Order: sequence, then structure tokens, then C-alpha cells
Amino acid sequence: MEFVGLPVTTLAEPKTVRLVSTARLRRPVLADLADTADGLAELAEIEAATSSRMQAQATGISGLAANELVYDVPHAHFINASFAYAKPREPNRFNGDMRGAWYAALSVKTCLAEIAFHMTDFLARTGRFEAVADYAEMFCSVSGEFLDLRPVPGHPALSPDKATGYPEGNRLALEARRAGLNGIVYPSVRQQGGTCFAILRPAAVQSVRQGDVWRLTWKGGPEPVIEGPLAS
Repeated sequence: MEFVGLPVTTLAEPKTVRLVSTARLRRPVLADLADTADGLAELAEIEAATSSRMQAQATGISGLAANELVYDVPHAHFINASFAYAKPREPNRFNGDMRGAWYAALSVKTCLAEIAFHMTDFLARTGRFEAVADYAEMFCSVSGEFLDLRPVPGHPALSPDKATGYPEGNRLALEARRAGLNGIVYPSVRQQGGTCFAILRPAAVQSVRQGDVWRLTWKGGPEPVIEGPLAS
């Protein structure tokens, strides 16, 4: 099967991995500011006013309807947050400024290479390679029909140049989602031989569970020291 001249593959991967900042795993800050359930509920209302995830779950947001999100499944807030939060000024390869995606890979080494590249790029813009960042593995299974870029590694959407690759990737992602596909499977741009997934629908992220923790440390240069797995 083909779509927009590219192959579509039916996949059933029991275990893919995504790296999530451990800051997102900590106890909510608001929990320490209230002594009673009523007080916490009031603070939660304040948080909801600025939380894209909570707004999306309640009423939907531009580019993401509430009925697309998942509820009453393990780690639903992580799944929903990955779609509700997008960078308004800096799109990713397969999602724009109005809607996120769940990015994952077959190997944690591929995830580390991708994370290291983007974090190093960010630090380069600050002019200082000094940082420590911890990331937790979030495993999930994926299945269904995916636009498959693995046979076409020279596709413009896979260009290492963001100015070329990201607009083309966003165009493909929009067309794939409109066609009812669950996402895009593609060769990693940052690690040769790695396989990545951009899952475009919240319901396609299945059986999420947490794994180990990895630490990336920049000590004055662009190459981070990678430690792990650490105790989660």
C-alpha cells in the first residue's frame, strides 16, 4: 500500500521507548501549597487556567480535540501532554506549533542520540555547555498503519537541516493524520541505523510503563557524558 507516493506499513511493535525529563515525574509543586483537599482543588483550578494539557482534556484546544485524548489508562497525563504541548516558535520534525506528537524509538541509544543532539543545540545557542539533565524511559507498544520512510532515507523530510526537513515533515504528518494513519516510522536522523516513530494519535500510544533513568552531563563542551541506567 502507498500514500502520497510513499509506502504504508502495518506495524506491531510490543516495545518502543521514549525519554521524558524526570522533572515531569516529580510530585506536583502545588501539592505542597495546600493543607486540605478543598485547597488543593482551588489551586488545581488555577493550574488548569494555564495548562494546555488540562484545557485540552476539558474542552480541547486549537488543533487538538478533547475526544482525541486518552483517559483512565496508565500514564494518560504523559500521553495527553505530549500532544497538548507544542513549541509555538519551534516546530519539531513531524509536528507543528498547534499540536504535539509522541516521539519514540526502538532503542534507548537512539533516543539518547536524539536528546543529546537537541539539548546540545539548545546549549550552543546559550553559549554555555554546562548542564545536567535526567531522563526516564517510557515504554509503549504501537500498532496499526504507519507511513514508512525507512525505504527512502533521502526524503526531504529527513534532512538534517531543520529549515528543509521540518516543513516537509509537518506536511507529511498532516496528510498522514488526515488519511487515518497512526503515525510515521523513519530512520533516525541523529543515529545511523536507529529507527524512530512519530505517533500522531494519542490512542495509538498503548501500554505505557516507566523504565530506567539516564543522565546527560555537559561539562564545558558539546559532547555530553552519558550515565545509566540509573535507579529509577
